[in-house]
Amino acid sequence: MLTPRQDYNRRARRRSIFIAAASTAAAISLLLLLIPLSPGWAAVQKSFFNAEIFAKSFPVLLRAFVLDVAIFLWCAPLIALWGLAIALCRDARAPALYPLRLFGALYTDVFRGVPVILIVYLIGFGVPGLGLPRPWNSPYIWGSLALILTYSAYVAEIFRSGIDSVHASQRSAAASLGLSDWHVMRDVVLPQAVRRVAPANMNMLIALQKDVALLSFIGPVEILRQAGVYKSLYANFTPYVAAAVIFLVVTIPATRFADRMLARQQKQRS
Repeated sequence: MLTPRQDYNRRARRRSIFIAAASTAAAISLLLLLIPLSPGWAAVQKSFFNAEIFAKSFPVLLRAFVLDVAIFLWCAPLIALWGLAIALCRDARAPALYPLRLFGALYTDVFRGVPVILIVYLIGFGVPGLGLPRPWNSPYIWGSLALILTYSAYVAEIFRSGIDSVHASQRSAAASLGLSDWHVMRDVVLPQAVRRVAPANMNMLIALQKDVALLSFIGPVEILRQAGVYKSLYANFTPYVAAAVIFLVVTIPATRFADRMLARQQKQRS
């Protein structure tokens, strides 16, 4: 048996869902009616939404996307480890460790201040230009390194915010029990910090999955480069739409999962 308050909340929630669904359906219907009335819709439809070209290019693009996934899988753990190391450098408090703290600050300033694509170009073309023998001149290696160096700077700041969110009294309490600074960080601070920043790091993983496509500018034939090949072959932009669909199929569920993690975390804090 529901209380009057629970019954009111249930009816209010149902009304909100109904209004949201009705307004969304109305907006989509309006777009579906108005867009085809635009003067250039026929040309846009032919250039971007050609069903025949979509069907031809989609399977090949899907196979090329496997390379994006592979690059993501070997970059993600290295980004997490290096980002955590940079965060620990920035949190170093002993005077003798000040060079590490300075290094961490300079590192995050540099790699957060330069666009990802520039880092990809500078490392992806610069290092192989040294004339290294195979396989050390591979764009896969140096493109991945560019992503690792850039994203670890952002992840380091996320970890640092988690470390700073742990109240100083917990450090003091752990130190009073005789724990060293390292044990305080490892056993008290980091377990809480990593758990608190999990949703934010999940969003960084989603961004990384998309930015792997930037490596196409230095050679690897992944999904974006393959879409460009088909665009030139068919003189049509539909392959880019097919590539976008593949990215959306992967990133939308991951985004919803990150939002759910964040909502659950906020609910636990409230």
